[in-house]
Amino acid sequence: MARAIMIQGAGSNVGKSLLVAGLCRHFARTGMRVRPFKPQNMSNNAAVTVDGGEIGRAQALQAMACRVDAVTDMNPVLLKPETETGSQVVVHGRRLTTLRARDYARFKPQLLSACLESFFRLGRDCDLIVVEGAGSPAEINLRAGDIANMGFAEAADLPVILAGDIDRGGVIAQLVGTHAVLDARDAARIKGFLVNKFRGDITLFADGEAEIARRTGWAPLGTVPWFDDAWRLPAEDVLDIRGAPRADAFRIAVPRLGRIANFDDLDPLSADPALSVEIVPPGRPLPVCDLILIPGSKATIADLAAFRANGWDIDLAAHHRRGGHVLGICGGYQMLGRTLSDPEGLEGPPETVPGLGLLAVDTVLQPRKDLARVTATDVESGAAVHGYEIHLGHSTGPDTDQGWLRRDGAPMGAASADGRVRGCYLHGLFAGDAFRAAYLARLGAAPSDLDYSAGVEATLEALADHLAATLDTTAIGGMMADIG
Repeated sequence: MARAIMIQGAGSNVGKSLLVAGLCRHFARTGMRVRPFKPQNMSNNAAVTVDGGEIGRAQALQAMACRVDAVTDMNPVLLKPETETGSQVVVHGRRLTTLRARDYARFKPQLLSACLESFFRLGRDCDLIVVEGAGSPAEINLRAGDIANMGFAEAADLPVILAGDIDRGGVIAQLVGTHAVLDARDAARIKGFLVNKFRGDITLFADGEAEIARRTGWAPLGTVPWFDDAWRLPAEDVLDIRGAPRADAFRIAVPRLGRIANFDDLDPLSADPALSVEIVPPGRPLPVCDLILIPGSKATIADLAAFRANGWDIDLAAHHRRGGHVLGICGGYQMLGRTLSDPEGLEGPPETVPGLGLLAVDTVLQPRKDLARVTATDVESGAAVHGYEIHLGHSTGPDTDQGWLRRDGAPMGAASADGRVRGCYLHGLFAGDAFRAAYLARLGAAPSDLDYSAGVEATLEALADHLAATLDTTAIGGMMADIG
């Protein structure tokens, strides 16, 4: 019979995703068949699963930590923000609808059955499920109908470990305050607590840990020091991507779009010490660089308007005139074309807008979402390219006739006549070392001999070692409950 435990946080960004990934790898190394699970995630950084759906990228990394393929049951409900007040709702890997936040609050109790269905299905084929909460259970105004934290824990009858973040300060208040505001039944479900992201001499926090235990009655499970190599793992938030301009490196500038999506294309580039990846926030001009990479977007037309409002279209044109290279991926590819049409109003009012005009391509958004893992070939080098497609819309035009990638003999992507501007729908393509080196060499870069996948694997091992050395994993194992 499978067992399970849930990791919740005393606030957002306390490091739950990384803790779950590390615990998954730790218990997998003991010989257990481990699976990650997050009932509800909110992210535009999705992954395409082996069963042809989409889930949050954090759960895909956690699946990697378990040494298994990611499947849709690991994240049955995914919210993909499209506006400030509304999100696309993905259930069991497929788009169900788009709802405003207030409407979703009334709708989400209907999704509990979908979450439980996935959870128990995972449990049939493993020994342990490590469940990740979302946000914080201290948001008691959201407790009614909750499916992300205590609502799910109660429905699945799970024990909970609560994590606090000492790096942002006030961790005692985070944990003790959560105990104070929770319903007594929810508070009793929490069996232990841990403190994450500690910097300095851990022994100095011993009294603080004891005080939390005294005030809550929860078992102290350890204080986890800051994990320096977290940046080497695929980022869930674009702000977590490490990149700074360096004068001696090949410079890549990436405009930070408001609805940036599926930006895992940037992870291997930022990990390469020979490259300098600069994420450019709104309000700042695109710098002089070697390559401008326009990433994916969840709301391409809106992000294109913001691109122009920031003056980035002017910076891009100047970069192109200087002989610079441009790459657009997915939404960025669509922006680079001549026109972008949304005849059915999928992203807003039905309209056709002019693109940036650097590729002779026209795009029409369509209701059917393309979701697929893809293997292609780089035409110029012959290197294999592995990635995934996750997009609305179809692009056609003279610059797509030849393509610069090939899939089953058919052209993929588009390139300008001089080859300096390129676009494609294929995400994740830079994870392949041979392709990444060949592509960058064509642009005049001298990439290092980075083995990206081996680096991610080594970092997951180091993370598991880090948690095993600082947490009472034996006590955590003893807190797990049988799945009913």
